[in-house]
Amino acid sequence: MVMTNPYQTYQQNSVMTASGQELTLMLYNGCLRFIKLAKRAMEEKQFEEKNTNLIKAQAIIQELQITLNRDVEVADNMAQLYEYIHNRLIEANMKNDLTILEEAEGHVYKLTDTWKQVIKLMKENN
Repeated sequence: MVMTNPYQTYQQNSVMTASGQELTLMLYNGCLRFIKLAKRAMEEKQFEEKNTNLIKAQAIIQELQITLNRDVEVADNMAQLYEYIHNRLIEANMKNDLTILEEAEGHVYKLTDTWKQVIKLMKENN
């Protein structure tokens, strides 16, 4: 008999039923979670764990960049910002530089806050 993890089932259902806007917010939140884990690992000199979490954060930023709607006017600016964040995550990883990592984290926080406002406005207009 296979036991399923109720939390994992909940997460899967959340992703499967989320709107595109909610999925984007989930990606931002996931990226922030991996950056936080990488920061802690960096501080504790757990370099393998730091590397693993930063690679996950980089993959999320790449996914956000790939899925941009290029028909939207701000897409090119967003693509450039995502590329910048991605490069800073790589640099922070290579140099074990907490300052660079915190800069990247700050950009992702701003994107998350902005995206939350976008979702709120879209809900108010519907």
